[in-house]
Amino acid sequence: MKPTALVFGCTGQDGSYLCKSLLMKGFRVIGTSRRRNPISKRLNALEIKDEIHLISCDLQNQEDIKTIINKYKPVEIYNLSAQSSVGVSFKEPAKTHESIVIATLNILESCRETNFKGNVFCAGSSEIFGSTKKPADLRTNVDLRSPYATAKYQSFLITKMYREIYKLNCVTGILFNHESPLRDDKFVIKKIINQSIQIKNGIKEKLILGDINIKRDWGCAQEYIEAIQLINRSELNKDYIVCTGESNSLKFIIEKAFQFLGLNWKNHVKISKDLYRSKEIENSFGNPSELYNDLGWKAETKINELIQILINYELKSD
Repeated sequence: MKPTALVFGCTGQDGSYLCKSLLMKGFRVIGTSRRRNPISKRLNALEIKDEIHLISCDLQNQEDIKTIINKYKPVEIYNLSAQSSVGVSFKEPAKTHESIVIATLNILESCRETNFKGNVFCAGSSEIFGSTKKPADLRTNVDLRSPYATAKYQSFLITKMYREIYKLNCVTGILFNHESPLRDDKFVIKKIINQSIQIKNGIKEKLILGDINIKRDWGCAQEYIEAIQLINRSELNKDYIVCTGESNSLKFIIEKAFQFLGLNWKNHVKISKDLYRSKEIENSFGNPSELYNDLGWKAETKINELIQILINYELKSD
């Protein structure tokens, strides 16, 4: 009989790629969405919608979660279901808290109450470190600059508590920025790629952005999905940083994207102070050495290749 993996939040970027990877490894995959009628465009894009068992689940309701765990008896659980936009969190702090903190607490408490003996992975975020002057690791000071970051840090602490006090096999992977062709349109890299192509095709004239001098550690989502599985299955049962270890500015990405399309970005990009974020993180990058030393994982896709992958996908989709 195939082992079962339970993926909370299976219709998002990470959830969709994770489901595909698990299927390829021989798992039966149970995927959940908070919607009664899940938006499954990413699952369709990966041609796996009919290969997973897709169900709705209210992560604010422990009985829902316990019923699913008892019914399907997974050996691995992945908690990827949450409001994932930092910008949205400023407008909806309460909903962000519920979708991240309460969801994590309910999943882990449901595992405790059902005496779950498998492994649980919770998705963390580099946003908890704020702006970093040197590569962040698990000893780096926390600097919370958004409701999203605050919620992710609480989730991290809750997971640590359940591991140490209740002896659950639960860990957090603190994920730095990671992109893919399946990224939602509201994220800045997708916006840059899509609108630069529209400018190339004469559909738009200008790309309007906020602060383009910010720097981030951008990686490839498909690679990060493999990292989180290694973390979840490791007998070490510990938290890890998932990142490339390299920092690149938004300005660099804009320049390269327009360059790939044969355009000069300076002729097409307009900066709007209205799009600047309060308490912006100027620079964020991590230290992936512990994950490599313990589990042998490192990011392979460099930023230039990642930009080219994203552009090629959108061009083929036009």
